[in-house]
This record gives sequence, C-alpha cells and structure tokens, in this order.
Amino acid sequence: MTTEKPFSQACENNKEPILQILKTVFDQPMTVWEIGSGTGQHACHFAENLPHLTWQPTDRPENLPGIQLWRDEAQLANLLPPLSLDVGDLQWPCAQIDALFTANTLHIMSSDEVELLFKRLTNYLSTDATMCIYGPFNYAGAYTSESNARFDLWLKERDTRSGIKDFEAIMALAEHIGLTLQADHAMPANNRLLVLRKRA
Repeated sequence: MTTEKPFSQACENNKEPILQILKTVFDQPMTVWEIGSGTGQHACHFAENLPHLTWQPTDRPENLPGIQLWRDEAQLANLLPPLSLDVGDLQWPCAQIDALFTANTLHIMSSDEVELLFKRLTNYLSTDATMCIYGPFNYAGAYTSESNARFDLWLKERDTRSGIKDFEAIMALAEHIGLTLQADHAMPANNRLLVLRKRA
C-alpha cells in the first residue's frame, strides 16, 4: 500500500498532532513497525522527534527506493532501512510486533484487504502490543463531514474497492483478534487517530 497525495498531504497537516499522541502512546523504548510508509517523510519526522524509538518503515517493493532516499537524507540512527511488506504476503519480515503505526492506509484498501490485515496481525502482535491507526472513518454508517463524503466519492472513482471504512467494522475486526480501543482522538481535517491495545 502507498500513501500518495492527497493522502500524504492530510498526514502532513496532522503530523504534529499525531506526534504529540505518539509521544504518550509509545513512551518507552521499542520498535514501531509502520505499515504503508508511502514516501517515507513521515517516518523521518517521527523517528527524528521520538529518538527513544526504533522506527521500521515498510511498504510495497515499488515504494522502497523513495523511502530510502528520505532515510539517506535524514541520516537517523533510529530509522531502519525500509522493508517490503504487503498485507497479502503470507510471511511478513518480522517475528513479533510490539508497536504498530499505520496512516492513511485503510481507506485506500479494499474491505477484503483490511480483513486480511487484521488476520495477518494475529500471527505477529505480541500479547501487550499497541496499534495506532490514523485516517478518516464513518460512524454509524454516516460521514462525519461533507469533505469526507467528497473524499470517499473521489476514492471510489479512483478505485471502486477503496473507500472510507466504518469505525464499527474496524472495531469488530480489532476485537476479534484481542485488541481493545484505548482512545479515539479527533484530529484536524476530519480525521481520527485510534489507539488499540492487545489484551493479554
């Protein structure tokens, strides 16, 4: 998965509010796996401002060179080389995930791909793992703003399989694999940041 404009622009506008939440959620030294790192610029920003973390960017193979260019420019010791990861991969390049971050990915994935993501996570999330999901969501089947409704239409015109996902559907998938909602943060531009924790 990749995060092209306008997806990256939305995250660019929210990178400071996201950072403030990540500071409180990932407050201990750990490796954060980012699914769908896109260009890599946000991985650089978070790694630079969260030096106690090791940041592992991942994306589809075609996006890795661009991420590596950002990493080369940043020269951050805690930003690891990007790894190839697609939710459809039978084997992910990790043994265990204690912390996971993904931004602007679920709405560009099909519902089947989102289900597959959570299914794959059963193999990798540790017993007390924390997962942060950033992006727009519908609540009770309704858009939270006119801009989100327009954005969803644009997404479906671009790819009929994509679109803003229902919060309740995501929670059902999360709860099925033992994740519970810790916080649902309102973000600028009608986005949300969901914080989930794995039950022991």
